[in-house]
Amino acid sequence: MSFPKRADFCSDEKFVVTLLAEIDRLGADWRYDEEVTQLEHAIQSAWLARQNGDSSVEITAALLHDIGHFLMAHAAQDERHKDRDLKHEEVGANWLNQYFLPEVAESVRLHVPAKRYLCKTRAGYWDDLSQGSKISLEKQGGPMSQDEANAFEALPSHNSAVKLRLYDDEAKVIDRVTPSISDFAKDVINSLTAR
Repeated sequence: MSFPKRADFCSDEKFVVTLLAEIDRLGADWRYDEEVTQLEHAIQSAWLARQNGDSSVEITAALLHDIGHFLMAHAAQDERHKDRDLKHEEVGANWLNQYFLPEVAESVRLHVPAKRYLCKTRAGYWDDLSQGSKISLEKQGGPMSQDEANAFEALPSHNSAVKLRLYDDEAKVIDRVTPSISDFAKDVINSLTAR
């Protein structure tokens, strides 16, 4: 099955249920440079946002921040692309932009630059990254230069992207008890654009 298109569903509820079921199916056994599965990572990110009292938009961005990996699952799992940056953040944000509020897509688009930014601006940040994040950082361009960091700080969504990045970094705990992905359906529905 390919990723669902909102126009193919008579209700937003059915679209979201199908979308979350597809992420559940693809992510349950797939690890992308981490010890937890892609599904566990997505749920842990959203759960952290919820625990922090964040809005539905922020919870949805956390849940769907790696949707680009799911959209490119075949390429992402192909060993020939192991050393390439497939720009999952751009692919994901472009897809999300079709159906979700701009704040969701922009946080997703900027969550990789936020890692590069934090490596430049926060002492000790790189040391605490998972091994998978350190490996991907090199493919993604390494820490930002000062000029890049200044430009990033000028973006309207930079604070939400940094917050999302920190959830991403913390969402890699083996055997963490969290709700199921369907528990976030209401937040995802609340983050859709009007039809």
